Amino acid sequence: MRIVSLACSNTEIVAALGCAGMLVGVDDHSDYPPEALAGLPRLGPDLEIDIERVAALKPDLTLASLTVPGHETVVEGLELADIPHIAPSPESMEDVYASVGEIAELLGVPRRGREVVERMRVALAGTPNRDGPRILVEWWPKPVIAPGNKSWTHGVIEAAGGCNALGHEDRKSRPLDDVEVARLAPDAFVISWCGVEPAKYRPDVVLRNPAWRSLEAIRRGRVYTVPEAYLGRPGPRLVDGVAALRTIVGELAA
Repeated sequence: MRIVSLACSNTEIVAALGCAGMLVGVDDHSDYPPEALAGLPRLGPDLEIDIERVAALKPDLTLASLTVPGHETVVEGLELADIPHIAPSPESMEDVYASVGEIAELLGVPRRGREVVERMRVALAGTPNRDGPRILVEWWPKPVIAPGNKSWTHGVIEAAGGCNALGHEDRKSRPLDDVEVARLAPDAFVISWCGVEPAKYRPDVVLRNPAWRSLEAIRRGRVYTVPEAYLGRPGPRLVDGVAALRTIVGELAA
């Protein structure tokens, strides 16, 4: 079976299912697992996929995504070119599990799909703690963009024993101005900037914001970094995101 993946999360799901050998092309941003992607054709960044190159690879199935804002145009291009595809759009963790299961079924490995989901469920098992530290995950710094409760990240934060600072809002995510962030008064900031190498994350951008100087989290230097790959990709590596956040929650409780 010939598979094209146009999103990091889908690429990682295919690999976790033991089907990386089916991949014949991926988007420019897919980077894990590196050994499985070496030499594969790169088809463009997530919002600028070369549909003609995708068609030329003659995929039996193309895995797109609607979790990336603007990816709708890519899906439209696949439809116009009559390229067989699916475009998962998970919100909750249950949706993520369903996406893994759907892809496993389509690749002919339903049992492996169940095994991957079960491992994820075990890793994320836990009772939400309403008294846990309030964590604000930053997808972007200016303006701050943070997830609401219609994001799998909300479930990851809860699984780690924390509370999503924007978890009271029924939305995937939204921008926040400095005053709104100050009102939320999170116990900790977690930088997980999309499209930025973790080595280039800058906690000082958060720590030096004059609007937040009075926040206890700032005064105590409670600004952490977690790779976007662990929190922003709805796939198997969310397990690593839970582990990273559990470490942070443990430090906050110490």
